[in-house]
Amino acid sequence: MKKNMLRGVIGIALTLSLSTPFVVAQAATKAPAKATSAKDVGGLKELIKLAKAEGELNTIALPDYWANYGNVIKAFEKKYGIKVNSYDPEASSAEELVAVRTLKGQDRMPDVVDVGLQFAVQGAQEGLWAPYKVSTWNDIPAAAKEPNGLWFSDYGGYIAIGYDANLVKTPPTSFTDLLNPIYKNQVALNGDPTSSNSAFLSVLATSVAAGKGIKGANNIQYGLDYFKKLKESGNFVPVAATPATVAQGQTPILLDWDYLHGKYKAQESNVDWKVVVPSDALLGGFYAQAVVKNSPHPAAARLWQEFLYSDEGQNLWLQGGARPIRLDAMVKAKKHNATAYANLPATPKGVTPVFPSLQQQLLAKATLTPAWPKL
Repeated sequence: MKKNMLRGVIGIALTLSLSTPFVVAQAATKAPAKATSAKDVGGLKELIKLAKAEGELNTIALPDYWANYGNVIKAFEKKYGIKVNSYDPEASSAEELVAVRTLKGQDRMPDVVDVGLQFAVQGAQEGLWAPYKVSTWNDIPAAAKEPNGLWFSDYGGYIAIGYDANLVKTPPTSFTDLLNPIYKNQVALNGDPTSSNSAFLSVLATSVAAGKGIKGANNIQYGLDYFKKLKESGNFVPVAATPATVAQGQTPILLDWDYLHGKYKAQESNVDWKVVVPSDALLGGFYAQAVVKNSPHPAAARLWQEFLYSDEGQNLWLQGGARPIRLDAMVKAKKHNATAYANLPATPKGVTPVFPSLQQQLLAKATLTPAWPKL
């Protein structure tokens, strides 16, 4: 199942480009801030020169542990000699948009963002993004990108249950299990679902479980009712889970993306962290990249995207346990990291994956936002 996730769920055949992606000798026709592809500045080599001249790149909301971003940043800096200013790494997708708006025209304004799908679309509607198409554009399924390049999906995974086996003696294997009284004061989210994309989709995953499939994706009320029961039973801990809260035993069970659970295991030696993809809901999702319009380092912003969507960048995400958006194309071309691919978390057999559409997410968010504080 995991090997065909993008192909099977998105249902779109990938078109592989076998032609040379850049014509180095072509004349530059646009300034970096107006470039919609590397060709507009004379090709990749010229883009690299322009980015090196800028010398810096401003990122936001990229924790080192998240999908291997620590090593992604180091690799980019080493390859191009460009300093990455990683601001506010624990920011939510909503806070990324706030930063883009409030820091407009300032040196600290983000050059790029990595946000949940609904926030990518919102930013495009607000005119916050600049259109750009990376050289591997054709490898990105049509359903996973804005046609003009305003945003494009980057990596994804499945919502999973993590728990500290030192404190949780009966391992949960489903969302339904978490309603059991034996998990009193143990279940948490990694943030506020009204602003955190991963926490929001964790709630939507419980809705898929409670609604027994797509019905739950169409109506998040199933998930809200689930969390109401979780709160009434005393099982829900209203604390945003972090490695520190896990180490202290405050949040011994939590919901998050499968590729993010490794941080709890890696950072605290006293924690025996286990991860299971729940048997009653297989909810997947992808984050998205966007180039910020009129940002301080427009060439570096575009080169960053070229790096992320290159084989090197995609494999770095894969090594972080995430499923890069070009995975199917890379597997077909045998350009993927085979070891990292084999180590992707197993998914339950016989469970149909649900990848909520933008419309489903927007409808769910509209229902959840006013209702969540009242639960």
